[in-house]
Amino acid sequence: MTSRERFLQACGCAPLDRPPIWIMRQAGRYLPEYRALKAKSSFLEMVKTPDLATEVTLQPLKRFDLDAAILFSDILVIPEALGQGYHFRDEGGIAMDYRLENKAQIEALASADSVPEKLAYVGAALKQIKGEIGDTKALLGFGGSPWTLATYMLEGGSSSDFARSKELFYTDRATFDALLEKISDSLITYLKMQIAAGADAIQIFDSWGGIIAGPDYEAASLQWIRRIIAALPADFPIILYAKGTAPHLTDQAFSGAKVLSVDWTCDLSIVRQTLPDNVAVQGNFDPVLMTTTPEIVTREAKRLLESMRGTNGHIFNLGHGITPQAKIECMEALVDTVTHWS
Repeated sequence: MTSRERFLQACGCAPLDRPPIWIMRQAGRYLPEYRALKAKSSFLEMVKTPDLATEVTLQPLKRFDLDAAILFSDILVIPEALGQGYHFRDEGGIAMDYRLENKAQIEALASADSVPEKLAYVGAALKQIKGEIGDTKALLGFGGSPWTLATYMLEGGSSSDFARSKELFYTDRATFDALLEKISDSLITYLKMQIAAGADAIQIFDSWGGIIAGPDYEAASLQWIRRIIAALPADFPIILYAKGTAPHLTDQAFSGAKVLSVDWTCDLSIVRQTLPDNVAVQGNFDPVLMTTTPEIVTREAKRLLESMRGTNGHIFNLGHGITPQAKIECMEALVDTVTHWS
């Protein structure tokens, strides 16, 4: 069985001898070869240059026996394609080139029709990566959820309280919905483009879904995710990762997503028991464990694997992205433990 076959069978909740494994942010700052490349090219240059995006995407696969590659890119390419660029603050965090202040600015954003041309480099990178890995490994594309992208666009970048985003939701729902609709339409076009370029699955990152008041999660975020999934090819594997949204897992299970990626605060075995049998789970190893020791990583990985024994539809991953402080030897121990599990 190839890694790609293993991954796709896990998405379909088929019985497997072990779960497939990939790691969120597996191509990134914990790898010395990534840091060496980053010293020569900026992050945005790497994202927008298919040769460099391909090289970075493949770096972790050359080191570790992972079952899937995920495109090296950023969720904020969508706002940029709509006319609202982004950059990284010197002190850390993301800054948009400007902040959406009013309805006129939202109406002035480009339409979804602009996405294929402006993000052509993403399709080119996916095709190049697919040419390198063939059908041996699964290839994942991704995008941010409409709510999560809207928070950056309305706040003007990273935020500590998301006050402006929430205020618009509560005080001017028509304008809020107009923005979310424009983002959703663009994401549908973008994700279809990724699928056409060779992606085997798509992950939607609802990174800030957990900051929405519980009764409003449906209206602010999930309804838009559901709309996107419904517009994509039927039965195509969509993974939904929504950090901090454990109370909404049941609703997410009926969003059309084939896989729910769960953060580390949940007991994954209990989540597995509470979800429908035809919805797979992904996760949910605590990223902090990757900064400890190989012995601790092996012990805790085995504990998670043992808790999932006898269940179907599990993709091993972290509960959030791997951090720059992660140790190579811990990653080696994790991949070795999962790939030799039986």
